[in-house]
Amino acid sequence: MASGVGLPDSLVLEIFLHLPHTAVLRAGLTCRHWFAVSRDEFLWKELFYSYYRIPRSVPRHPAAVSWYKEFKRLYDCIPCVEVQTLKGHHDQVLHLAFSHRGHRFSSCSKDCTVKLWDTESPDGTISLVHSSSMRQFNWGYTQFSQFNCDDTLLLVSGVYLGPHQSSSGEIAVISLENYTLLSRVRNKPYDVFGCWLNETHLISGNLHWIGNMTSCTVLWLNKAFQDIESENVNVVKRLFKIQNINASTIRTVMVAHCRRHDSPDLLLDYEAQSQARAQAQQHGDSQQSQPMLFDLGASDSEDEDDEGDEEDERDEMRCSAHLPHLSPPRLEHLRHVGGLQSASERELEARLAQLMISRRTKPQDPSLVSPSAPGEGEDKTYLLFTTGSLTYSPHQIGIKRIMPDQMTTCGPVLGKERSSEEFFDSLDHVIDIHGHIIGMGLSPDHRYLYVNSRAWPAGCVISDPMSPPPIAEEIDLHVIDLKSLREERRCLRAHRAFTPNDECFFIFLDVSRDFVASGAEDKHGYIWDRHYNICLARLQHDDVVNSVAFSPADQELLLSASDDSTIKVWRSSRMVRLAQRPPRPPRSRNLLSSLLARRNANANMNGKP
Repeated sequence: MASGVGLPDSLVLEIFLHLPHTAVLRAGLTCRHWFAVSRDEFLWKELFYSYYRIPRSVPRHPAAVSWYKEFKRLYDCIPCVEVQTLKGHHDQVLHLAFSHRGHRFSSCSKDCTVKLWDTESPDGTISLVHSSSMRQFNWGYTQFSQFNCDDTLLLVSGVYLGPHQSSSGEIAVISLENYTLLSRVRNKPYDVFGCWLNETHLISGNLHWIGNMTSCTVLWLNKAFQDIESENVNVVKRLFKIQNINASTIRTVMVAHCRRHDSPDLLLDYEAQSQARAQAQQHGDSQQSQPMLFDLGASDSEDEDDEGDEEDERDEMRCSAHLPHLSPPRLEHLRHVGGLQSASERELEARLAQLMISRRTKPQDPSLVSPSAPGEGEDKTYLLFTTGSLTYSPHQIGIKRIMPDQMTTCGPVLGKERSSEEFFDSLDHVIDIHGHIIGMGLSPDHRYLYVNSRAWPAGCVISDPMSPPPIAEEIDLHVIDLKSLREERRCLRAHRAFTPNDECFFIFLDVSRDFVASGAEDKHGYIWDRHYNICLARLQHDDVVNSVAFSPADQELLLSASDDSTIKVWRSSRMVRLAQRPPRPPRSRNLLSSLLARRNANANMNGKP
C-alpha cells in the first residue's frame, strides 16, 4: 500500500486535493505513480487558488507555463529571508536607491551622510564603498538619492539649514568616478526631492508665496555640471510655473518615460482583456482573438541674488496686485495661518486665486496626455508630482508632459516666449486620490504608477484648507495606468501608519517586474504580487520602515531601511539554498582531451609506454 499499487489515479488525486502542498510533495516521492499524480495541473490549480486565497476570476500570470511552477514562484522566489544587516548609519535611514545595473546602491540618513554600497562580492555579502557627509554644506540630513541612467552621477537631496531657523532643500550632484561634488542646486520646499530627466540634466523646484494660502511653484531644469568649453551656455532653464491654491504646494517630482507599451510587463485589467477577446471574436480577427501574451524578459541655498529668481519675484509682485496685500509666510508658518486670517479673508483669497488661474494660466492642451489606443501613440515623457486643490495635504497626482525641445537648457532661460496673458502653466492631467499621499513609485517599464495614500472619510467636505479631514490608519496602495491615465479599480492593502495629518511623512515604495514592496509605520515592510494583488510577505524591523528597494538586476534581492538605523538585506529561499549548496566539481569542456587522458592513465597502469 505504501507504493500505491492498485489505487487508480482518480482516487489518488482526490486524496491529494485534501492535503496541504507540502504533504503532496512528500507523497510524490513515494513512487513514480504518485509522483506523476503529484504534478497534475488540475491539482496545482486548486492548491494555488486555495492556498493564496486568490479569486478564481483572476487568471494565471500570462508568462506562467504551469500551475505547479507558478505556485513554486510565489512560494520560493519572494525575497523574505534576512541574510544580512548593515549598521553603517548612526541615525534613522530614510531612503535607498539602486543603480540601474544593480551593482551598487546608495542610502540616505538623518546622520547627514550618503553612503554607497557594493553588491557584487563573490560571497554575496554587501560592503560599504564610500561615505560622504553633507554637514560641511550646512545640511540637516540627507533624505533622497537617485543614480542617473548611465550610473556615472548620483543626485542627493537633503534639508538645508538656512538663516533665522529657516529650512529649505538642496540637491547635490556627486561624480561616481572620483566622488567629487560637481554642483549644488537649491530645492524648495525640500520634499520636492528632485529627480533626473536624462543623463546630464536634473529637475528641481522653487516656491514663491504670493498670499497667505496662494503660491506658485517654479520647476527648473538644471545641468548637472558646467563644462569648461561651454561657459556661455545656459546651465539652468525654467520648465514650468504652476500656481498653487489653498496652501498646497508641488512635491515629490519624478519623471516617467512612457513608451508605446505594446508589450507591458503586467496586465491588471482582466475585464478589459476578456472584452478585447470577445470583440475580436465577434469581428472574426484570428490574430487578435489569440491569448494576450507579454514579453516579461529574463528572470533573472537661501541666497536670493539669482537672476532668474529676481525676475520671478518681479513677475509675482506684478501678479500680487490682484490679491490682498499680505506678507507671504514661509512653509513653517502655515500651521498658524488660521489664526492670522479670518475665514472670510481666506475665502476671498481663494476666489481671487481661482480668478487668476482662469485669466493668467496657459490653456490646457488635451492632446498632450491623451490616452493611447493599443498599438498607437508615441513615446512620451511625463513629469509626475503630488499637489492639491482643497487643502495643504497632498491629495492629487499632477501630470505635465515634457516636450523634446524642453529636455535641454539651451534656448530661452526664463520662459519669455510666454505672453503676458499666460503667466502660469496649466496641468495636463490631474488624478484625485481622495486621501493624503505618502509615497509613489514607478514600475520598471514606467507603465504603472503605484501610490501610497491614507484615505479620507467617504463623503467628507473640506471647508477649511488648514483643517484637512482625518486620515485612516490603513495605507492604500493605488495603481494608476499611465497609458489610459486612469486608476485601476483595485488597490493593495496590508500596511498601516499612525501619525496624524500634520506629522505625516513619506514612505518610499519600489516596484519590480513581478512584485511591489513598501515600508510602513507598523515596523514592517510588505511585499505584494503585482499580478494577483496579494500580500506575500512581511519584513520585520524594530522601528518604522521608511524605504524599500528591489535590485534591478535580480528581483529576488530586496533592501529595507528603518528608523532603527539599520538596512536589512533580504533574499529568496531559492537564492539562499543556491548559495549554501556545495560547489560542483568542474567538468572538462574538451571531451577528446578527457578521453585521451583516461586512455594514457590506463596505459600507464598496464605498464605500457
